[in-house]
Amino acid sequence: MKPRHELIIFDWDGTLMDSIAKIVRCFTAAVDDVGLPQPGEDATRHIIGLGLAEAVATLLPQADEVARTQVVERYREHFLHIDQTHMPLFPGVREGLESLAAQGYLLAVATGKARRGLERVLRDTGTTHLFVATRCADEAFSKPHPRMLEDILDQTGFNAGQALMVGDTTYDMQMARHAGMDGLAVTYGVHGRELLAEHGPLACLDSFSEVYAWLQQASRPSSAAAANS
Repeated sequence: MKPRHELIIFDWDGTLMDSIAKIVRCFTAAVDDVGLPQPGEDATRHIIGLGLAEAVATLLPQADEVARTQVVERYREHFLHIDQTHMPLFPGVREGLESLAAQGYLLAVATGKARRGLERVLRDTGTTHLFVATRCADEAFSKPHPRMLEDILDQTGFNAGQALMVGDTTYDMQMARHAGMDGLAVTYGVHGRELLAEHGPLACLDSFSEVYAWLQQASRPSSAAAANS
């Protein structure tokens, strides 16, 4: 029996990789470099998941376009070159992804990262081979627009009903809904359970191990279906 969702699309930051603290530090440093007032850690955390330009525009609505562009440039410099803090995958992610791929699931990534940043972390974590498709915010509209998911569906040949979006933000859940796709929320990243639950995920899970277990359970036929098969 095929699983209900054959294509599993993951967000990256806050879902697969424990990178939130570094992102906040680099945004804070970039804002300081440009001499703008700090929006605060909570506001900065909340915009994680958006494309970089959209995140800066949301975070600094009073800044002009020149200042926002400077913040984007300084953020990239801090994230890619200055702050060399190691960013690990969350516990259970590597083993879970490898097991899902071995079971025949197709795995993909839809992320607010730019292509350059995603390629770097895929290479550093040795996970490039696990994903059949990846899509980044500098290649399509930013979340919550569904274009990244639509592009992945086009590339893989699946329809929305065969796919599942797994993410830690309301932007992920909204993007999934806009694409006509199921969403599965994780609570260990940016947005909390109560906020995520407002956007209709199939479940809100507290660890990647729970994500893996949920997928295993969802792929099994019900006892009634098994009895009638």
